[in-house]
Amino acid sequence: MTSKPVDLPADLASAYLALLSEREMLQAERDVVVAERDTVVAERDIAVAQAANAQAMLSDSEALIASLELAIEKLKRELRGRRSERTARLIDQMELQLEELVMAATEDEAAAQAAAAKTASVRSFTRKRPLRKPWPEDIERERVVIDPPVTCACCGGSRLSKLGEDVTETLEEVPRRFKVIETVREKFTCRDCEAISQSPAPFHATPRGFIGPHLLATILFDKFGMHSPLNRQSTRFKCEGIELSTSTLADQVGYGTAALLPIFELIEAHVFAAERLFGDDTTIPIQAKDKCTTGRIWTYVRDDRSYGGAAAPAAVYYASSDRRGEHPQKHLAEYGGILQSDCYNGFEPLSVAEKKAVPITFAFCHAHARRKFFELADIQKNARDHNRKGKPISPIALEAVQRYDALFEIERDINGLSAAERLAARQEKSKPLFDDMHAWLKGERATLSKSSEVIEPIDYMLKRWDGFARFLEDGRICLTNNAAERARRNWTFAGSQRGADRAAIMLSVITTCRLNDVDPKAWLADVFARIADLPASRLHELLPWQWKTHQGTAIAAAA
Repeated sequence: MTSKPVDLPADLASAYLALLSEREMLQAERDVVVAERDTVVAERDIAVAQAANAQAMLSDSEALIASLELAIEKLKRELRGRRSERTARLIDQMELQLEELVMAATEDEAAAQAAAAKTASVRSFTRKRPLRKPWPEDIERERVVIDPPVTCACCGGSRLSKLGEDVTETLEEVPRRFKVIETVREKFTCRDCEAISQSPAPFHATPRGFIGPHLLATILFDKFGMHSPLNRQSTRFKCEGIELSTSTLADQVGYGTAALLPIFELIEAHVFAAERLFGDDTTIPIQAKDKCTTGRIWTYVRDDRSYGGAAAPAAVYYASSDRRGEHPQKHLAEYGGILQSDCYNGFEPLSVAEKKAVPITFAFCHAHARRKFFELADIQKNARDHNRKGKPISPIALEAVQRYDALFEIERDINGLSAAERLAARQEKSKPLFDDMHAWLKGERATLSKSSEVIEPIDYMLKRWDGFARFLEDGRICLTNNAAERARRNWTFAGSQRGADRAAIMLSVITTCRLNDVDPKAWLADVFARIADLPASRLHELLPWQWKTHQGTAIAAAA
């Protein structure tokens, strides 16, 4: 089959017009293809932008849900007590999860904005962020004014008058600035007798005043308050252009700790003068010559705020290489009063305590007792524990936890009242519940076999019932030992036994500052600046709670 021949124009002009017509047809077809392609690209961009918006909205919703769940758990913790079982661990996990979700939501929001910028019909998704807290009023501010326009952007006129201004506040960091203070003592000679006269050298917290008080406070607080080792601090100083070797820093830490020892002794005397004391201990790894041993940190806290006491709260730490009872017995040798602790007999054997002129009254921690029941009633933990092989939770342990929850609810209502008011409320509300719990535990104990897991927490209480029931006899006693547990820190590592003792001294003053709402770093800097010139009879002015009062008075006088 042959195609029909195309009729060609007979003259050149007709051929030229035919070519132009053919070109216009091809251009029109090309324009149609380009328009279809642009439509497809636009539709694709719209689809991508909509998908990015949807992903951003989903990420934002996930972050919002996690934030609300975290807020709910924190409220539950405040409602049920700060040491509510498993809650602290759960909150830490939820905060990490929220952190990741918020970062992912922000990344998806930025991707949605970039995708929406390619389209004219899709509006970018913008996350609703929580209101930011205002910057501190006393923060340093720098005002940067952008050059204003000199002509009107609309008509080009030059007659402009200021209508107002928009201010964007940006938080910025100013790198640490170091300076060397030259303290000059001029020498003079007498023209009559040729004797030399010179002003006496000022006192410094450390010999020769090599490190200023503010820098010394930073070194000590970073090491003991923020757990930043001296070798890391030395590296950071080097990056900032200051050569301070680890040995030099260690030398200053030794001087600084020795300078604070009189303050530690005053805090120690204040703590052990308390009518009621919280005691606890925790482990600390201590480096020995050829191995790392497990030492102990002993915590003693004075905090009378729960029964309206006026004495300032304070904490004292001691370090030991083991958990032998001789250590707490030495700490408590001169103490006579109420000791709230767990049931570790090493704090002071009863036979020794009874022989003292002012014997120690033991009040045991109900949080420890409740925890033993809670571990058997924790549904989620039991589900994760493969060793239990599907064993059901203990109904006795669950009921014990519920009974304890009723007691803790009463304690939350009377927290902060006077000792007499607390005692009256306990006699009216707590005593019937606790007596009933006692009878119930004895009845359940008689029916259990020796292999039952719940026997251990029941015996833990029944064998020490007098110590657990003591809160019903004295309104000063708390139901738990949480004050000591809250003061107990995560002790990372000590290079030696003396290093552990040094850490105990430093953490005593830092924790006491925090208990009194005092900035430890500011307190340390002021103490190092003043302690060398202050007589021993006035050292009590440097105690954190008295220092806070004097600072407030000075600020009020300056205003």
